[in-house]
Amino acid sequence: MHIAQGLMNILSVNKLISAGCKVKIWIGDWFARLNGVMDGDLGKIQTAGRYVIEVWKAAGMNLQGGQVELVWSSEEINTQSNEYWLLVMDIAIKNTLAGYSEKQKDELKADQILNPFMQCAEILFPKVDICQLGMDQRELNDLAMKYCDDTNRENKPIILSHHVLPGLKEGQVIMSKTDQSSAIFMDDDENKVIKKIKSAYCPPKVVDKNPCIQYLKYIVFPWLGELNVQREADHGGDKTYISFEELVVDFEKGDLHPADLKRALSKALNMILKPVRNHFENDENAKALLKTVKALKQKEAVKSQKSLKQKEAVRSQKSEEELSSSSPTTQMNAAERFMIVRSVGETCIQDEELKILLSEKPQPICYDGFEPSGRMHIAQGIMKTLSVNKLTSAGCKVKIWIADWFALLNDKMGGDLEKIQTLGRYFIEIWKAAGMNLEGHQVEFLWSSEEINSSPREYWPLVMDIAKRNTLRRIIRCCQIMGRKEEDKLSAAQIFYPCMQCADIFFLKVGICQLGEDQRKVNMLAREYCKLTKKEAKPIILSHHMLPGLKEGQAKMSKSDLSSAIFMDDDEDKVIEKIKSAYCPEKVVDKNPCVEYIKYIVFPWFGNFTVQQQGGEKSFTSFEDLVIDYEKGDVNPDDLKHSLSKALNIILKPVRDHFANDEDAKALLKTVKGFTIPNKKTES
Repeated sequence: MHIAQGLMNILSVNKLISAGCKVKIWIGDWFARLNGVMDGDLGKIQTAGRYVIEVWKAAGMNLQGGQVELVWSSEEINTQSNEYWLLVMDIAIKNTLAGYSEKQKDELKADQILNPFMQCAEILFPKVDICQLGMDQRELNDLAMKYCDDTNRENKPIILSHHVLPGLKEGQVIMSKTDQSSAIFMDDDENKVIKKIKSAYCPPKVVDKNPCIQYLKYIVFPWLGELNVQREADHGGDKTYISFEELVVDFEKGDLHPADLKRALSKALNMILKPVRNHFENDENAKALLKTVKALKQKEAVKSQKSLKQKEAVRSQKSEEELSSSSPTTQMNAAERFMIVRSVGETCIQDEELKILLSEKPQPICYDGFEPSGRMHIAQGIMKTLSVNKLTSAGCKVKIWIADWFALLNDKMGGDLEKIQTLGRYFIEIWKAAGMNLEGHQVEFLWSSEEINSSPREYWPLVMDIAKRNTLRRIIRCCQIMGRKEEDKLSAAQIFYPCMQCADIFFLKVGICQLGEDQRKVNMLAREYCKLTKKEAKPIILSHHMLPGLKEGQAKMSKSDLSSAIFMDDDEDKVIEKIKSAYCPEKVVDKNPCVEYIKYIVFPWFGNFTVQQQGGEKSFTSFEDLVIDYEKGDVNPDDLKHSLSKALNIILKPVRDHFANDEDAKALLKTVKGFTIPNKKTES
């Protein structure tokens, strides 16, 4: 602890108490943990925190009478993690990335963008009336004030910004804990104080930017009320200054020499620090604490937490394997399992890794996720049902991550978590009705808000470690997963999104990521993180095909354009109408959405496709045979569309029946439709 953190804090706290204030001292152990201080070891960080408190007590901070409350941020945040992180997200949502240069995006780590929003939240989270921080925190304070104004926050804190002492060397604007000669530290011995002050920058007759003068102004005079200068008679003799202004006059005139000033300053500082030294010399507990802290300070070697996490992962995998002992896949060999699992993805990174995983793990964990937003289109409904059923048939356990927190972060449904969760329940109800195999406990739905808030000590350090190891540019490249490309329009909160989605993969301890091709970049981020942290088991990436929109040139479906896709709650006539007007060029298969619907939905669902034509009907048992006939012109677009509509309506009928006949499902659908306000233009 340097002298400003020690003595200036004590002076400020004691003044505030004397004026009748209650002072909450926020010990940022959790922030230090997230930022990897002391290798992210919370125990070591808290030991350092206890040392700081012990120094304050020894130096004279008034801790009696209950007017000072020492608050450990780890306890406050993790017992109220939902409130804290929602505040962080909301602050970040209201700030964009505009203003960052291209060079900064390449050089800054993502955590450097996220940290200010966490610090800003720490100003507002304790709900204080006065915030007393250094002048170096003014931008952070301005951010907090702007947020209060933007949100019409009632308890807007008053900001008291104290002076920041410079370093002892010339040109050092602030002290540095990594440069021991830049400051006096609270545990410096008498000789070290003398040596540091003797070599400090102190130009004669110059007060401005003179660190020795500032030590006198902000520490010695407020603490002692005077400065005694001892010198030879021919140099002016001894003199006691009872005001700082009087000293400045003499120094600027040259009547007080830097060498004499330095000796007096050293003596004054040693007098102030003496009670602290005595306490740590004579109190056995304090002595042991100081010894521990000094040992921590000397140890710079980085110790990875990988071993503990690997042990946890092994225990988790073992428990999953024990559950799988009665799995139906005991009759299925590894090659058969590989063929089924591999068919889920259009691409796989890597095939060989997947084969090894399936041969070694009776019940590997697969990760799938969705963000509840708007209505569910047919790809999300039927293609996901097909994929999940394939994976469970091959003995996999599928964890479906309901990303309600991510939807909140992405400002879906106006940031209303209750509406977002209602949508999540609606999606689950559709999958049940559509035939997703939810028996046998092989499919587990996990609400991200519940999982994250029940394990904040595990989850958030992982998020911040991912952010710390990647540049802003690298994270921005992943932001397509939010369906947004304009970098400057991205809110700062959306930098959290890829880091969190990457963290989910490790948090859930999955072996296979089964997501769309549009999310491959963030999945690759997870594999890169494994390399950076030397994790042996990289997640295998199975990326499924993305269905295009029904209109010409639509690379993908859009929930905001209701005519771009078939939705799971479309009625029979709406399906016929949409398919009838869909883009379907004669004899052209490439980028033909109707042909893709048949390939990725109809054939996997029925195993065949029957086309009704004027000359009778023809049944195709393979997609390839259909392609041949269509490209030759033997199947025309109108007949194909008519047959496609019929097939889709057969697939959707159980869903319609469920929502028509089940009262709870009916009420749920009505609520969801109330959330979604269709754009009539898109349906015309």
